[in-house]
Amino acid sequence: MNKNAAFIEIMDTTLRDGEQTSGVNFMPHEKLMIARALLQDLNVDRIEVASAKVSDGEKDAVSRICNWALNTGCLHRVEVLGFVDGGESLRWIHECGARIINLLCKGSENHCINQLKKTPREHIDDILNSVRLAHEMGIDVNVYLEDWSNGIKKSPEYVFLMMDELRNSGIKRFMLPDTLGILNPLELLQYMRRMVRLYPGVHFDFHAHNDYDLAISNVLAAVLGGCRGIHTSVNGLGERAGNAPLASVQAILKDQFNARTSIVESRLNKVSRLVENYSGIPIPPNRPITGESVFTQVAGVHADGDKKANLYCNDLVPERFGRKREYALGKNSGKANILKNLEELGLELTPEQIRKVTERVIELGDKKETMTPEDLPFIVSDVLRNAAIVEKVKLISYMVSTAYGLQPMASLKIAVNDTIFEENASGNGQFDAFMKALKKIYTDKLQRHFPHLSNYSVGIPPGGRTDALVQTVITWEWNDRIYRTRGLDADQTEAAIKATLKMLNLMEAEK
Repeated sequence: MNKNAAFIEIMDTTLRDGEQTSGVNFMPHEKLMIARALLQDLNVDRIEVASAKVSDGEKDAVSRICNWALNTGCLHRVEVLGFVDGGESLRWIHECGARIINLLCKGSENHCINQLKKTPREHIDDILNSVRLAHEMGIDVNVYLEDWSNGIKKSPEYVFLMMDELRNSGIKRFMLPDTLGILNPLELLQYMRRMVRLYPGVHFDFHAHNDYDLAISNVLAAVLGGCRGIHTSVNGLGERAGNAPLASVQAILKDQFNARTSIVESRLNKVSRLVENYSGIPIPPNRPITGESVFTQVAGVHADGDKKANLYCNDLVPERFGRKREYALGKNSGKANILKNLEELGLELTPEQIRKVTERVIELGDKKETMTPEDLPFIVSDVLRNAAIVEKVKLISYMVSTAYGLQPMASLKIAVNDTIFEENASGNGQFDAFMKALKKIYTDKLQRHFPHLSNYSVGIPPGGRTDALVQTVITWEWNDRIYRTRGLDADQTEAAIKATLKMLNLMEAEK
């Protein structure tokens, strides 16, 4: 990495703003585990862990984090949101063992006058008193200019007054939030440049909100404008539409801006899953970097291009984030997808076998089933077993139906040695109805003994990650011998029917 590239500080607010996601409530021990993962595993520069005075449980959580951080030399990286409230927040923070307050001040004249019911001068004096008290207590101060985005657009003179009065008071960082997510990247670039030009040497953080789905774009604009710190949350958790996702921020800063950060990229996925589990908020499968499907190639032409020259790969290499590329199995799969997965599994097939396996995968994909690489060996096994059997008994068509209060019905048409037979029957289930119709053909029309079904089991193939495939194993007794046949399909009845047809063809072969 270029050592001369700009260094951008990352402050993660998963445990404060992230917990303001509707329905999210971290337990104290969960907050501690996430804090440890952020600081030790990911090496985030700073974390904001709570809002002061929220609850006794929150006080317990912050105390646990600060005690651990003190013992591991990380206390200077732990921050707590506090308020201009005559020192109440400061005393709460001090009792928890924290030593940094992110003081929430008003960054727009509208908020100052209509929410606080104070003049700008009164608010500034209150802030300065809070800063002096914090320093007396040994607490460092960062300042949030809440609603700064509206302030810089509609009352810039108020914002500049705040900066002029506060910049020399010992505040370490001025944090500029787009509180309502109203800015676009062009506006943000303009406003951030203006702040940096007017106040050189001041450390500005930018805190994005994603109401217009512009949080990541605005992060890039803020950095281009001279901002030195970015606020993130794991998985984009946060108030309303959330904050800028940590993983995406890291990728865009490194790849699109050539910036340096402290983040250990290979741990991003692990921490993302940890927060997913504790928050109960699932990661969308298409979320960049951490989504389940973002490193999965679906189209066969993509797999073919990757095989030849990595034609469909970009700088977001999955191994970079502790993951690996996969090639989907479904109706869009081509031979290249199959070959990539077979190669991963160490399986070698003939071109004809690959063709048949590909056809089978596409057939299952047409049923809207999604298969995983773990399912592929069972598909291969099923196809090869079928290929070894000469089909003298063929299922031409069938229909099974069920209705409330009525017995299931089955109608089928089969060809036995090129002679076609049709039959109908009812039964206690769809497969039972199918079997009874089939048995009528064999006993009444062919005058043959029909094998006895002695055992029937159904389940997901062992090792598969999804329920896309059902494996049915049927044990038959015929001519004093025991046979077992397997059927594999997305549908349980279909799998059982396939197992049955295999048995009938074995009978024909022996006959």
